[in-house]
Amino acid sequence: MTVLASAWPALIAVLLVAAGGKVRDVRGFAAAIEAYRVLPSRLTRAAAVAVLSAEVAAAVLLAVPATRRWGALAAAALFAAFLGAMAAVLRRGMRIDCGCFGSARRPTPVGAASVARTGLLLLLAVMAAVAGPAPFSPVQPVLAAVFLGAVAGMPRPRSGVREPEAPPPAGPRPGAPFALNAAIEAPTVFALISPACGTCRTMLPVFAGAASGRRVVLVSAADERDVRRHLHEHGVDLPLVIDPGVYDANDIPWPPYAVVTDAGGTVLAAGGADTPARFRALLHQAESARPRPAR
Repeated sequence: MTVLASAWPALIAVLLVAAGGKVRDVRGFAAAIEAYRVLPSRLTRAAAVAVLSAEVAAAVLLAVPATRRWGALAAAALFAAFLGAMAAVLRRGMRIDCGCFGSARRPTPVGAASVARTGLLLLLAVMAAVAGPAPFSPVQPVLAAVFLGAVAGMPRPRSGVREPEAPPPAGPRPGAPFALNAAIEAPTVFALISPACGTCRTMLPVFAGAASGRRVVLVSAADERDVRRHLHEHGVDLPLVIDPGVYDANDIPWPPYAVVTDAGGTVLAAGGADTPARFRALLHQAESARPRPAR
């Protein structure tokens, strides 16, 4: 029972650190929730506040012996919801930041490490719920520190180490129309981005400097104010289209993604654009697909 009863201090520490990271940038956390594409855009801000409040409430309940089991159950519900959202992301082949600790400045992609960490936290919450208001033991702080070390020790992707390729998306096929809530009047490169997508940030300069003889338009499903602030912070001045339904309408699973069209809005090439090489390959594919003038 001592081992089970040692989980609650570790849970309190994790919940407060996570809430502290999110409260510093509630808008950024809302954008991270939106990137999961499990809620309508209009609900993501409310969801961000609800998750933040639930984390703080669970930590407070865990700190009081009489309510410790309720706090553990609340934490378990939170972690189970997080696991479900991550599973949905992985099933759809999306590549986004998890937003677990409000990590807008240090993106952590949804993947094996984030799932394992969240699974461990769910296990700790179940342990605390089973133990309930167990008597204090001097061993508890030691075991709690071990649990915290296990949570913090989950490996992060290292700089320079390439992540495994996600399955190729369905996306719009060449020759099909690109569904967008804006007029397409010229050969255009549409670059789909999200403020919560770390890879999108690294690709912004590549999109801005695309030398393809075509205009480049950024497309996002996020809140327009958040996107424009994000672009301003990164010194990017490109036309922007906000279309909350662009992903579902075109069967696009994740940003960054690029769609190259002709003047009539017909897709010449489309695909994931998470590296400069892949983006250049799409531009080359589009050039090859352009009809040649008759001689």
